Amino acid sequence: MTRRGLASLAMGAAAVLLLGYGGQSLARVWQMKAEVAHLEREIGQLRGEADRLSTSITRLRSDPDYIEQVAREALGLVKPGERVLKLPPSPGG
Repeated sequence: MTRRGLASLAMGAAAVLLLGYGGQSLARVWQMKAEVAHLEREIGQLRGEADRLSTSITRLRSDPDYIEQVAREALGLVKPGERVLKLPPSPGG
């Protein structure tokens, strides 16, 4: 085989290796970009939840009406002398 033939063969082998490994790297980059996008959406949702919880904490520290609302709805508490009526569930619901 001539020198030119060996050089062509070596360049061809290098191109095949580069395409093979480069393709895997490109697929990995796309996968990582998709993962980053997913994590950024999740961060946005968590920030929204943190803001909502922060607002709730502020209201619980300073708003007696909100405290009463949470106590009634979440904890099922009632004031002394109040009666609680439990209704059966509506049909189909």
